[in-house]
Amino acid sequence: MNPLISVIIPVYNGEAYLRDCINNMLEQSYKNLEIIIVDDGSTDNTATIAAEHPVRYLPLKRNQGISVARNTGVENAKGEYIHFMDVDDTINTDFYLEMASAITETGSDIACCGMINEPKPHRTILFEKREVFTTTDDKFKVTNVGKWGFAVRYLFRTDFLNQNNLRFMEGRYIQDLPFSLTAVYYAKKMVVVPHAVYTYILRENSVTTRKGRSHHKKRHQDLRFAREYRHHFARKHNFKIPGIPTGRFSLFFVKWFT
Repeated sequence: MNPLISVIIPVYNGEAYLRDCINNMLEQSYKNLEIIIVDDGSTDNTATIAAEHPVRYLPLKRNQGISVARNTGVENAKGEYIHFMDVDDTINTDFYLEMASAITETGSDIACCGMINEPKPHRTILFEKREVFTTTDDKFKVTNVGKWGFAVRYLFRTDFLNQNNLRFMEGRYIQDLPFSLTAVYYAKKMVVVPHAVYTYILRENSVTTRKGRSHHKKRHQDLRFAREYRHHFARKHNFKIPGIPTGRFSLFFVKWFT
């Protein structure tokens, strides 16, 4: 099988990284890729760079945030599978070959790759062998998704996203945790994939490094919202997230001390 994978790459003034990111896609050993550049209202040379490469270019009229850009990509994707790629990160050459093989051969809803987290090495997760997980407890333990949302770690079956109406919450800086946590919970089958490695690189002027009082306040508010969402979701579906307290006192702590 050689299914089409739609790679959704949101870009906002990312000219410094876009060429390298696209080349990273074009150099993949797996060739059946639909590379979708969603231009989130850039004012730099993003459009020009995209036009130089064999990609689908979807411009948004104004900057609306990564969630809107990703959701726009999902709505326009033609692939059987979807991967979210950040423009300033990298993946190994066999990334899509390994992910496509694992998800199709196991009939999984989601494939999860390994991740090297350069700014926070203790959050690096690598897998030694391909394994399939079906229980909520196992899925949450192996991915640690309750703590580290990172939607870029997953290859999603497009029908799975649509059937469960899974989209990113718009207007928030912290959008990965609610999305990934919900997706991993609803996946009937999930496979972890060795030899597919995503490298997360923290760049200057990203959402997490941008300075300014209003930005810092908004990010803090959205982080608290994501934690409250995590708490309520776990209680609603009656499960525990490994390493995360979900009792009533923990919600009080999140609301008033974070």
